[in-house]
Amino acid sequence: MATGSSASRRSPRSRRPAVTVLRVGHRAGRDPRLSTHLALAARAFGAERMLLHPPDPDLARRVAAVAEGWGGTFEVLPAPEWRRVVREFDGPVVHLTMYGLPLARVRSRLARAERILLVAGGAKVPSELYRLATFNVAVGHQPHSEVAATAVFLAELLGLPPPGRWPGARRAVVPTARGKRVVGGRERA
Repeated sequence: MATGSSASRRSPRSRRPAVTVLRVGHRAGRDPRLSTHLALAARAFGAERMLLHPPDPDLARRVAAVAEGWGGTFEVLPAPEWRRVVREFDGPVVHLTMYGLPLARVRSRLARAERILLVAGGAKVPSELYRLATFNVAVGHQPHSEVAATAVFLAELLGLPPPGRWPGARRAVVPTARGKRVVGGRERA
């Protein structure tokens, strides 16, 4: 599981864990926007892939189109049985929850891992997940979205994503003080 966009951006001197995000409780009819934002945040902040339970081929296609245009190899894969994924994962399983231990208390142990399964639950997280996780981790002990928690967790663990064009990108942002500029795509004022 060491392939993907973060592997291609990883510095050889700074070994960082390969992170896979598992989205549990996705509701295809109600959550496509939030789950898409979760995938995009995970991709942008260095995760290698997202496993989606229950599977949603439309969401996977939308995220693949983003990765194709903006670079990297992030993908969304189906996870028909989330319990099996959690039980069989070869590395720590981190469940993001506002009820968990502060990230600062477990960060050093997680930074030494080769791979991490980061679980971001939907509206109703099965209580079993709290027991199956290696760590229940909070980035804050206040209500907030799983997208925010994922971005903060990945930024704290992996660092902020490097600026610039990603490998294989057809599009890239050109930083400007005002307006929007994208090379390889549409420009806006």
